[in-house]
Amino acid sequence: MARSLNKVMIIGRVGRDPEMKFTPGGEAVANFSVATSRSWLDQSTNERREVTEWHNIVAWRRLAETCKEFLTKGRLVYIEGRLETRSWDDRETGKKMYRTEVIADEMNILEPRSDGGSGTQGRGDDFDGDVEDRGSRRPAAAPRSARPSEPTRSGDGGARLRVVPSPARGPVDDPDQHLDLDDAPF
Repeated sequence: MARSLNKVMIIGRVGRDPEMKFTPGGEAVANFSVATSRSWLDQSTNERREVTEWHNIVAWRRLAETCKEFLTKGRLVYIEGRLETRSWDDRETGKKMYRTEVIADEMNILEPRSDGGSGTQGRGDDFDGDVEDRGSRRPAAAPRSARPSEPTRSGDGGARLRVVPSPARGPVDDPDQHLDLDDAPF
């Protein structure tokens, strides 16, 4: 049988604050949107054009809780996951409806939070870094003195979490946290 790949990587701005609900079985699920844009130079008018695409994001379990706690509208975020399309029959028209979503496996906040905070006010700790959450059941935040650690495997499908220092704190020791698009092979 031939192999296939269903992987999505998005860097964009959160379009709306995550909305979290719980399944009848008690599992957390968060829904939110992320906007990505592409631009090009229109050759006929010599004007810069831009198109924004909206992506529906779904996060489950601990990742859902982390998204709800740390993401707010306008925040720059990296989402990694897979595409999934679900369908249902519209109750009013009977027409078959479709919705394509990114089922998030990983979330990484790509910018420091603003002075107004972003869902962490009143927590009582001095955490001001960002988090990368891959659905683990470990705590979502660590004190300022915490160092990024190597991701660990857990019993929930390899989910992992690590604290990603804010850029304002200086250089990062982990070369895996640096992404230079000039180094990409395409």
